[in-house]
Amino acid sequence: MPDAINPTLALLHRHRSIRRFTEEVVSDDDMTHAVAAAQMASTSSAVQAYCLIRVNDDAKRKRLVALTGDQIKVARCGAFLVVCGDTRRHRLVAERSGQPHHQNLESFMIATIDASLFAQNLAVAFESLGLGICYIGGLRNHPREVDELLGIPFGVFPLFGMCVGRPAEGPTARPRLPIDAVLFEESYPDDRTMLAALDRYDAHYVEYLKERDAKATPWSTRIAERFDHLEREELAVYYASKGASLT
Repeated sequence: MPDAINPTLALLHRHRSIRRFTEEVVSDDDMTHAVAAAQMASTSSAVQAYCLIRVNDDAKRKRLVALTGDQIKVARCGAFLVVCGDTRRHRLVAERSGQPHHQNLESFMIATIDASLFAQNLAVAFESLGLGICYIGGLRNHPREVDELLGIPFGVFPLFGMCVGRPAEGPTARPRLPIDAVLFEESYPDDRTMLAALDRYDAHYVEYLKERDAKATPWSTRIAERFDHLEREELAVYYASKGASLT
C-alpha cells in the first residue's frame, strides 16, 4: 500500500493478527482507555447491546485453550477478552418497567453488529497503545462449555474472543482483496468481472505465501475448501437457549 496520508490510516494499514505475545500483562489503565474508546463506536439507536468479559483466572484460561481448539495464545497473551452480544440489561429494564421484551432476528443482529463494531474499535484502540490483538472465533467451538465456565446469564451471547498483548513477532500484514473486488459503483459487478479480480488476487496471495515459505494455496482455493462443509451446527440451538430469536 502507498504511504497513508495520516496517522490513523497508517495505524489501520499496520494491522495484523498477533499470535505470539510477550509475558507483559495488559495494564488496567490501558484496558480502561481502550474500552472507553471502543464504546464510542456507532451503536443502533444507542442500544449498546454488547459487553466484554476479561478472563484473568489461570485455570479458566487453560480451560479456554482446549475449548478454542488448543490455541495456546489464549493462556499466554497479556489479556483474554470475550466479546458478547448483550440483551440482558434491556430485559432487566423492561421487566422493572413492567413492559414486555420482544426478540426477533433483527434484535439478535443488532446485538451482534453492535458487539462487532465495539470490538473493532477496541482492537484499533489497543493497537494505538502499541499492543497487538488476535480475534478468537474458536470460542464458538464449544459454546455451552464456555457458557458454563464463565457463568454467562440468559440474554448474553458470547460471540468471539480477543487475545491482547505486547507483540513478540513482527508486523507482516497479509494482503487483502483488491479495492475493485470490494468497492463498487452503483451496483454489484457481474460474475465474470468479480472472478477476474479474484484471479488477480490469487496471484498476489500466492506470492505472499511463497515469500514466507508457506504452502502456496490460492485464496480462492482456500475459500472453496473452507465452505464445502458446515461448521458449529449447534450454534443456532445454543443461542436460542440463551434468548436469541433467529426468525
